[in-house]
Amino acid sequence: MFKNITIGQHYPIESYIHNLDPRVKIIITFLFIISLFIVDNFTAYLFVVLFLGVVVILSKVPFLMVVKGLKPILIIIIITFLINVFMTSGQVIYTIGPLDITREGLRQAGFMGLRLILLIMGTSMLTLTTSPILLTDGIESLLNPYKRIGLPAHELAMMMTIALRFIPTLMEETEKIMKAQKARGADFESGNIFKRAKSLVPLLVPLFVSAFRRADDLAMAMEARCYRGGENRTRMRQLGITRKDIYAVIFTTLYIGLVVYSRIYWWYHEWKKH
Repeated sequence: MFKNITIGQHYPIESYIHNLDPRVKIIITFLFIISLFIVDNFTAYLFVVLFLGVVVILSKVPFLMVVKGLKPILIIIIITFLINVFMTSGQVIYTIGPLDITREGLRQAGFMGLRLILLIMGTSMLTLTTSPILLTDGIESLLNPYKRIGLPAHELAMMMTIALRFIPTLMEETEKIMKAQKARGADFESGNIFKRAKSLVPLLVPLFVSAFRRADDLAMAMEARCYRGGENRTRMRQLGITRKDIYAVIFTTLYIGLVVYSRIYWWYHEWKKH
């Protein structure tokens, strides 16, 4: 399961999306997340799917690699779907014991499930197409204006990037610890949900020890290389906006415009019906 986590992983390849400025990719990702919460009808979701599809194709990242990131949260998607199906009041179309399935519940469940799927796929594209170093530089550049109010831009950017980078590493470490404890007779799969949660407690101590050890090793390595972040720090690759970035911004602006238009049109259509 842990091998399926794609957030924090980088897929190194030469593509249109990989060559975009990291600041542009971060802003586009935020706009994409916002657009998911603007959409309120299935027609508008077609624009979202088409936009994400174009990004995946231009990135040259294998589609199966993007999709496999959904496996770890599959249970969350299913639970969210079921809660919306059975807990939303409206026109009843089917009854299962004391629970009613409503037309509005199915519609809401479809929205929420699709929103979660697109959210994970869209955000994972940022880390899959951007190296940790460029991601740090992009976040720091976007946070630089806030230095005037005392915000440590470089330190925050470095912390966020290291946290993202170590997600797959910690998941891999967790899987190794689980296999080691299974070889010693530990059982993580039998029993109810509370028993399974309790059986995971022995994983926490070695995992935290490993995480602190890795953090200490990283700090030692940075100190040994005389790393000093912040002011007067030079970069091998200077960030700059190119024609590709402008085209990407124009394409994203058109996409946001279509999503907003579909939302306004839907509101107007509903208002006219009532």
